[in-house]
Amino acid sequence: MKVAVLGTGIMGQGVAGTLLREGFDVTVWNRTRSKAEPLATDGAVVADTAQEAVAGAEVVVTVLFDGDAVLEVLDDAAGDTGPDAVWVQASTIGEADTARVVRTADEHGLRLVEAMMLGTKKPAATGKLVMLAAGDGALLEAVRPVLDALGSKTIVAGDTVGQGTALKLAANAWIASITAAAAQSLALTQALGLDPQLFLDAIDGGASDTPYAHLKGATMIAGEYPAQFALDGIRKDIGLMQEAAQGTGFDTGLLEALSGVYGTAAERGHGDDDIAAVRVGFDRES
Repeated sequence: MKVAVLGTGIMGQGVAGTLLREGFDVTVWNRTRSKAEPLATDGAVVADTAQEAVAGAEVVVTVLFDGDAVLEVLDDAAGDTGPDAVWVQASTIGEADTARVVRTADEHGLRLVEAMMLGTKKPAATGKLVMLAAGDGALLEAVRPVLDALGSKTIVAGDTVGQGTALKLAANAWIASITAAAAQSLALTQALGLDPQLFLDAIDGGASDTPYAHLKGATMIAGEYPAQFALDGIRKDIGLMQEAAQGTGFDTGLLEALSGVYGTAAERGHGDDDIAAVRVGFDRES
C-alpha cells in the first residue's frame, strides 16, 4: 500500500518511520524539507511538494499543526490524488476547523476519514498509538492496515468525521490535567521542604497511581524536558477545547486554569519543550 505522510514534525516522523518498518511504500513531505530528509535513510521518498507526495497514493495521512495548514494542503494537493485515495486527517485541529476540512474535502470530491492519534513521540515511533477514528465505515476498513500499523488499538467514535476530534479533545483534556496535577503535587511537596520523589513514592501502587505520573514526574524532578508532546501543542489543544465547549453548557473553569499554568511555562521559555515543563509554571518568579 502506497501512503503519503504530509507533515514530519515530532508525530509525523514517528508515523512515517512506523509505516516504513511495517513494509508500506511511504512518501513524505514537509514544508521545511530538512525535517523530512532524515526519513530517506529509512527508505522514504522525500517529495518537494505536497502535490508530488500524494500522486499515486492510496492513503494520504495529514499530520500537521493546525487547521489552516490542513486546509492549505487540501487545496494545493486535492487534485493530484487518484479517485480511490482515502485522506486520513490525523491532525488535532478542533471541531470548527474539522468542519471546514469536511466542507473542503466535499468540494474537491475527496474521500475523507479522521484518525486522531492518542499518544506522543515514542508510541508514534513504535506503533503503539491509540487511534481515535471516525467516518464512513467502508473507508475506515479501506485504511485499516494503516491504522493497525500505527496503533495498538483503534476506537471508532462514530460514522461522522468530527466525532474522532471530539474524543481526542476529551482525551487531551485528561492528559493536560494529569500532567499539571503531577506538577502541582511535586511542586507543593518541594515547597513544603520535602524531596519531591516522596510524592511519587507515596502514590506508587495505590488506587490513585498512574504510570504517567512517574513518567512525567521523573522528567520534572530532573528539570529536563525533551519534547515528546510540545507544551505549545497542548496549549493549542486547550484553546480548541474551550472553543468546542462554547454553547454546550460545559463549565470551562478547569480548562481556563490549565491554560493559565501552561501559559506561564510558555512565557518562561518552555513552549517548545515537553508538556512536563508545566512544572515551572508552579514556581514563583524570583
